[in-house]
Amino acid sequence: MKNKPAVLAVLAATATIFSSAPATQAAPAPQPAAQKVLAKGLVAPLHLSVGHDRSVLVSEEFAGRLVRIAKNGARSVVYENAAWDVAGSDRQRGTIFFAASQGAGPMDPRPLAGHIHSIDSNGKHRMFGDLAALEKKENADGGIQYGFRNLPAACAAQLPKDVPVSYKGDVDSHPYGIEVAGTKVYVADAGANSIVSVNVKSGKTKTVAVLPARPHRVTAAQAAALQMPACIVGHTYRFESVPTDVTVGPDGWLYVSSLPGGPEDPALGARGAVFRVNPDTGQVRLFADRVMSPTGIETDADGNVYVASLFGKGVLRIDDDDRKQRVLLPAALTADVDLRGDTLYATVNALPEPKKAPDGRVVSMPLTGHRDD
Repeated sequence: MKNKPAVLAVLAATATIFSSAPATQAAPAPQPAAQKVLAKGLVAPLHLSVGHDRSVLVSEEFAGRLVRIAKNGARSVVYENAAWDVAGSDRQRGTIFFAASQGAGPMDPRPLAGHIHSIDSNGKHRMFGDLAALEKKENADGGIQYGFRNLPAACAAQLPKDVPVSYKGDVDSHPYGIEVAGTKVYVADAGANSIVSVNVKSGKTKTVAVLPARPHRVTAAQAAALQMPACIVGHTYRFESVPTDVTVGPDGWLYVSSLPGGPEDPALGARGAVFRVNPDTGQVRLFADRVMSPTGIETDADGNVYVASLFGKGVLRIDDDDRKQRVLLPAALTADVDLRGDTLYATVNALPEPKKAPDGRVVSMPLTGHRDD
């Protein structure tokens, strides 16, 4: 797509719209005593999943590597291929599933490709589900109009060259987060702006739903902060909804975290969202709005939603009853979240600081005493 969120731009060397705006990062948050550090020194740990044995699978995206962190902290490499972006993972009955892709966005010269991989308990490796082929065939969001509508030509002429005035979705695919449910792998495709199902047995791919555009009315303060012409003030820009993760909720619906396709720092405020998607009909409903840069998602048995807010304040809990957002685990650069029993797991410090060695971390925190705060 022409509008890549900042985190995916970092991963795939793509450009975001309004890329001339100064970026900001969240200040490091104090670590509560309840947090336990399970691993340090990870390279861009943007995804994690926790098994029944409490081992943690972590995708080191920049290194093209999937590692397993045992309960005692021991590490082992499950898969490594620097030519591919290794993304979200999940497990089912001893088999590991993960997504790998390349070529996403206009700045990545590699051919567009993306698949689901599985490694069973005997070490047998299988690749299936051609996600790029599905996107090339369907262009999932090709019918959605993004950008400004009815912007005067004189104003449009003042926009930077890398900011499209109006456009429709392009062919692109970047499988990012996954969830295994029965015989299907659900994929949050951040390039196609869609949710895709992949049949584990046949490898057949199917578009489940396409996320809607996200309109935003530009204020004077925002135009100034983005160094954009003042003539866009009061006009609405329809940003892309970029799915970053997917999980199956206790109601059987898919819960999807979504970035808003523009600057992910606070320049335009908290514009991310959580959607509910009916896996049978493709119906999309908004569950929570104004979420700051949600890149990972999980639900509990009560229907509460846990979100990793990458440029926000850490892991957020969004209660099912009132939809209020509460900071559950304060941290900086929180990329993903998972639950196992009464323990919450997250990756933090997920993007390296300039001129410093990567120090991505996996942390855990007991939920006892926190769910009803």
